[in-house]
Amino acid sequence: MSEAQEVTLVTGGSSGIGRAICEALLAQGRSVVNLDYKAPHWGHDRLVSLQADLTRQDEIASAAGRIAAQYAVSAIVNNAGATRPGTIDSATMADLDDVVGLHLRAPILLVQACLPALRASGRGRIVNIASRAALGKPERIVYSATKAGLIGLTRTLAQELGGDGITVNAVAPGPIATDLFRNSNPEGAPQTQRIIDSIVVKRLGTPEDVARAALFFLAPENGFVTGQVLYVCGGTTLGVAPV
Repeated sequence: MSEAQEVTLVTGGSSGIGRAICEALLAQGRSVVNLDYKAPHWGHDRLVSLQADLTRQDEIASAAGRIAAQYAVSAIVNNAGATRPGTIDSATMADLDDVVGLHLRAPILLVQACLPALRASGRGRIVNIASRAALGKPERIVYSATKAGLIGLTRTLAQELGGDGITVNAVAPGPIATDLFRNSNPEGAPQTQRIIDSIVVKRLGTPEDVARAALFFLAPENGFVTGQVLYVCGGTTLGVAPV
């Protein structure tokens, strides 16, 4: 990639939902910078992968500065995340610090670093990957709290940046069949079946389901949609999410 080449920045793009988003963008002919703590086991001639621990402020700041100096970032997908399961009785401040770093600090620092390029593009796009857990989910106390914070960040950024032609939206997935999900919910296990039975469409979502929603918000022609949350959840938020 040349220094002036326009790119979409995706965090956590080495696997799971992030990989699906990267692959969907690449299929559209876009160039992508993936920022993750681990290198991907796949590649593409229009994909650059950089490594950083996004729970650490110094590493986020260093990576953000490098990306902003080398690439013209016209879109950001803040996807990197971690669940850190636990109730209010068992949650630790270390867990909280990690997910605040991933879900809030990293997005803020990356947007700040890339804001000149986003503004210069005249059609900047920011998509934050939240979660239906932001509406409340037992045993996900720090995860749900910080994902709810990410939705608040989305709405405020949308108000602040709309005049610059930058839209900011969130995709909030429900149960998605990623490796992370399968590690806690093996295929065929009773608890996995209970989850599937609770989903209106009676199946788990796929990373590609989430990627398609992100592509809608990232499209240059969709500049009249901002500050919104799209639940990609198979109907699990029905009766819970506000109309």
